[in-house]
Amino acid sequence: VQLQASGGGLVQAGGSLRLSCAASGRTFGTYAWFRRAPGKERTFVAAYTWSDNNKQYADSVKGRFTMSRDMAKKTVYLQMNSLKSEDTAVYYCATRENRIIPAYRPMDAYYEYWGQGTQVTVSS
Repeated sequence: VQLQASGGGLVQAGGSLRLSCAASGRTFGTYAWFRRAPGKERTFVAAYTWSDNNKQYADSVKGRFTMSRDMAKKTVYLQMNSLKSEDTAVYYCATRENRIIPAYRPMDAYYEYWGQGTQVTVSS
């Protein structure tokens, strides 16, 4: 399985970016985005379950980031609005074959497949 994450770039604070995650023309039970800021550990950003269209967000991005899907393209998106300098990080798409219960979605150990990462840089 190869996950293709894309959409990163350089944006000014307050701007927007949309990240995409697609995998070999198929879908998975759970999708998530994690990020790793410079010098920090990887942290949970958002998760999405395909079967019930359920979305879950880290407190730091609630109200600013939104996950969505395109069923025809079998692609999941992370729309990032009102970006802040502290959002600067490498963003990773991760998936699992099955649906993960909400309590476990922020835990990276539960994900089976990972994308290569896409850099998001927010300038202040």
